[in-house]
Amino acid sequence: MRATASILHLDLDAFFAAVEQRDKPSLRGKPVVVGGVGGRGVVATASYEARAHGVRSAMSTREARARCPHAAYLSGRFTAYREASAAVMARMRALSPLVEPLSLDEAFLDLAEADLPDLTIPTVTRAAERLREEIASATGGLTASVGIATSKFVAKVASDLDKPDGLVVVAPGTERDLLRPMQVSVIPGVGPATLERLRRIGIHTVADLEGVDEPELVSLLGSAHGTGLFHLARAEDDRAVVPEREAKSVSAEGTYETDLTDRRVMAALLTNQARSVAGRLRKAGLSGRTVTLKTRLYDFTTLNRSVTLPSPTDDPATIARQAHRLLEELDPVGGVRLLGVGVSGLADWIQEELFAPEDDAAEPEAPTAEDAAVAEAGVRRHHGWAPGQDVVHTEHGRGWVWGAGRGIVTVRFETADTGPGPVRTFPEDDSALSRWEPAPTE
Repeated sequence: MRATASILHLDLDAFFAAVEQRDKPSLRGKPVVVGGVGGRGVVATASYEARAHGVRSAMSTREARARCPHAAYLSGRFTAYREASAAVMARMRALSPLVEPLSLDEAFLDLAEADLPDLTIPTVTRAAERLREEIASATGGLTASVGIATSKFVAKVASDLDKPDGLVVVAPGTERDLLRPMQVSVIPGVGPATLERLRRIGIHTVADLEGVDEPELVSLLGSAHGTGLFHLARAEDDRAVVPEREAKSVSAEGTYETDLTDRRVMAALLTNQARSVAGRLRKAGLSGRTVTLKTRLYDFTTLNRSVTLPSPTDDPATIARQAHRLLEELDPVGGVRLLGVGVSGLADWIQEELFAPEDDAAEPEAPTAEDAAVAEAGVRRHHGWAPGQDVVHTEHGRGWVWGAGRGIVTVRFETADTGPGPVRTFPEDDSALSRWEPAPTE
């Protein structure tokens, strides 16, 4: 464990919604909800004005509209989010070469590698304050909440304590006192299933968990998970900030315009991807022991789940079976934007004793080739004008889609550099109106 508070966790506040408010002057200070805008949509991010009405991430859009009917409901503009994220990461890397992005709006930074005179609390506090000021300047006013501590785990917890636009530094030696009163769900890896198992034995807070010995947790949750929670409950986390984390692997993945929420569709896509990966392995004369499921949620959080087999394989059915099992453990709140399967731990030989399922009855129903084809077609279909989308009109200039339907599209003409602009309505096939994309940066 580190003796200094030198790991920084940064989380941009209500990122998607904040970018929309920045770029749409008429929405500043008003409730904004970004996510799926249809009847089965899910909220990805809500502005703090919308949160005041009870709207939160992972809530159905239908419920959000009932709670806050006057909010602006917008679909995502991923180019704008990526551009803002790149500016943030550039400022972080200027402070330290060790930056580990977790998503577009979240990253760890190692202050021990920064050019600082020392790592005392006043020094790291001033460095974080300067970083937040530089980020606001570089992004047109976006704010970030920052936590600094002796470990990744505690730094991430700290960044949530004073949102939005907050800065919390946890002094070395005070980590356990900070964690003990908190709900056990604050610990990474304690999802709904683990939470229920712990609740059944009377564990509700981190202090409760701290009182359970390691063998009991291993018996309840398994070796890796139980041991991990045992140490995190004691604020023991020696993970380094690692900029490059990808291992050599063979993988296949797809990014979809429409977020995936149907597990059967996802299973069908994984079956196709497993066939592709197996084919490439065989062509290269390789096999691998570790099967990884990669998902990226609507809010760009990337999740990787892996299982290691007793021996290497290049069998498509084995790869698909393990990917399906990993999918069962996933909670795709808000929908899955990217889905992929990979095989790593590569070897140039194959042992015939392939990993067999422990319980055939637990296997998911195998999707058919027709299911997969329907899934591929369904998730890529075009939906026309989307609320919040950037557009340009040959006469009125740049603006964004306020709404569309029944053959018309309504546009508000404004940008981040103008005041609130006028609203105009056009036929949806008006040749003077087109999508707008920023020029690629060098």
